[in-house]
Amino acid sequence: MKRIAIAFALATMLSPSLCSMAAAQTVRTEAANHPRIATAIRELEEAIRYMEAAPHDFGGHKAAAIRDSRVAVEQLRKALAYRARMDR
Repeated sequence: MKRIAIAFALATMLSPSLCSMAAAQTVRTEAANHPRIATAIRELEEAIRYMEAAPHDFGGHKAAAIRDSRVAVEQLRKALAYRARMDR
């Protein structure tokens, strides 16, 4: 009985990390299946870093551009995650 309890405890501790690893792999697969979305995420992230480091404020639009770009990245990642869930 003690062995079963230990096995159950180990399985419970490992299953979330195994699930997240599988989910991450599936999202990577979706990124490979949708290269334009993956490229858009990378390009937006580079643009965010560029704007954050820029000394000027782009005519007062810098903060909104950074904020909206972050939202776009989040939405694109959610789109890939959705496709990953639907393909399982």
